[in-house]
Amino acid sequence: MRAEVKALACELPATSGLPLSRFSTREIARAAIARGIVCEISGATVWRWLAQDAIRPWQYRSWIFPRDPAFREKAERVLDLYEGRFEGKLLHPADFVLCADEKPSIQARRRRHETLPARGRRGQRVEHEYERRGALCYLPAWDVRRAKVFGRCEARSGIKPFERLVAQVMDEEPYRSARRVFWVVDNGSSHRGQRSVERLRAKWPRWPELVLVHLPIHASWLNQVEIYLSIVQRKVLQPNDFDDLAAVEERLLAFQHHYEEIAGPFEWTFTRRDLERLLERLDRREPALGLAA
Repeated sequence: MRAEVKALACELPATSGLPLSRFSTREIARAAIARGIVCEISGATVWRWLAQDAIRPWQYRSWIFPRDPAFREKAERVLDLYEGRFEGKLLHPADFVLCADEKPSIQARRRRHETLPARGRRGQRVEHEYERRGALCYLPAWDVRRAKVFGRCEARSGIKPFERLVAQVMDEEPYRSARRVFWVVDNGSSHRGQRSVERLRAKWPRWPELVLVHLPIHASWLNQVEIYLSIVQRKVLQPNDFDDLAAVEERLLAFQHHYEEIAGPFEWTFTRRDLERLLERLDRREPALGLAA
């Protein structure tokens, strides 16, 4: 009986003809009774049974199959950089690895009533209604080995804003005197394809070798700066209560310095071996993708 209820919980609700996107424990209980699996059962009992195998059908997460034909090659290059290698050789002490991205459309939402601090057993209280005071784009760069953050705010994303971020970093030491500086980026329009590589090399030929390393398509999870951006979202932008865009920019740039005082390099544990196991698992599930080729 327990096995049948657990099997029911592992089905999509549509299988039972229910107009639901996700099951709750009470809905599983009702479906189990309707199927004749049990005569009577409570949602609490269903929860206890599912908890034995950590089954949580009310939770979900988004995911996507890799569809970049060069996924393996591009991902391995990035993972090697995180481990201090490039093209089979150890990085030189004068080589640096940075990850960069952009977070567009950060709004300044001025709440109609003042945000109240925590009191006793109550957390902060944030007024639901707000006035929109514009939006900006935040462009950060994260030094993988030095835990150094660079960032700037722009009116919008694009080629020129990204080039200004690159200039901001490369005009400083030790990058100005580096042997090579690797920039790990996604495939956004600001730095897409071979043209972006040629554009950066042509624009600043006096600098050390600037190597643009593109992530596979739909693989932002391989970009370490995304970890920093998730911290920014939680620590700086939620709840969103700013008088204007100047206040947003001031907070973002101040947080960079605050974070550097306590931060260390991220403990990145996903390696080539983990990538190989992931691709093998996906290839068994979707052989038509040819991911293991």
